[in-house]
Amino acid sequence: MSVLLKNMKRCPSCNRTYTDPSLNFCLEDGSPLVIDAAPSSTPGSYPTSRDRAPLPTQAYQPQHAPLLNQVEPSAQPRQWTPMGAPVPRKKSNAIWWVLGGVGVATILVIGAAIMILTLASLGDSNENSNGNANTNRNSNSRTVNRNTNTNSSVTNVNSSANLPSSFEDDFSEAKWGAGNYDYGDIWYDDDEYHMRAKAKSFLVMYAPSNDYNTENATVRVTTRSVDGNGPSTGYGLIIHGQKKGGDLEDYALLIYTGADPQYEIVKHKGGEQTTVVAWTKSKTIRSGTSPNQLEIRARGTDLTFYINGQYVDRITDTENFKRGVAGLYTSDTADVAFDDLEIER
Repeated sequence: MSVLLKNMKRCPSCNRTYTDPSLNFCLEDGSPLVIDAAPSSTPGSYPTSRDRAPLPTQAYQPQHAPLLNQVEPSAQPRQWTPMGAPVPRKKSNAIWWVLGGVGVATILVIGAAIMILTLASLGDSNENSNGNANTNRNSNSRTVNRNTNTNSSVTNVNSSANLPSSFEDDFSEAKWGAGNYDYGDIWYDDDEYHMRAKAKSFLVMYAPSNDYNTENATVRVTTRSVDGNGPSTGYGLIIHGQKKGGDLEDYALLIYTGADPQYEIVKHKGGEQTTVVAWTKSKTIRSGTSPNQLEIRARGTDLTFYINGQYVDRITDTENFKRGVAGLYTSDTADVAFDDLEIER
């Protein structure tokens, strides 16, 4: 009995005593226990029944949660605090865990979005590369067009240094390609060169030889809508045309000859058609079946555009396409005719 008294521990707050040597904290209020000196009671006296039969050890749980009874005597309370008093350290850890989880989730969402956009972009790029697809969107029809160049001989065009100062083609002789193609039909009729594309497509034809080289040249052609219903996505004149790796490279001046005449300047490169100058209204363009003369003047990288002898626009050849040849362009299913092509160097 004397051994138990020497090892007895007491709570300094509530004075409750404990004989279990493994307990370090009061089970009532959590205060650290202190070792009591042997009591001054007379030999042979016994502690009260309260000291002799301590309550079972209990592990602390948050309020409203059931208590877990009969924990092993060696178990120590973890992050224990009196009921109602918050545990700052525990609360702080929870917040950081929540914030960390939100951050990780955000990064995963952003990463997934980037991956989806990248895969979509790669898919579009592959489709354009494999099908030689060129996109053309304008204010009139907003259609997606595809094209092909039926003349495959104009690759790696040479310089125009040894060419004559002027060159003409009145289309009285069948020099250019003609026939029925995947993207439209081309034929000669009454000394004119006719082109008609398939629905939602555009058709490009480059000149048959380097005689049509447009480096530092002024190029003109006369064109008209045969039935007065010109293509809503335009038709017109091309300069600096050549094929690189199977893809078109050129600049084109296109016109729309409907009720509200307009012009557009586009560029072909890497299997795509991009707008350089968006559709712009112009009173110089004749509508219906009336012919229009289109003219492009190339001086180094400076390109100026004229319609029926009047200046309409100017751009810089940022791609350095200067050694290509002349070409012709149409879109949709309307029949258009070209005549009197002139090149001055």
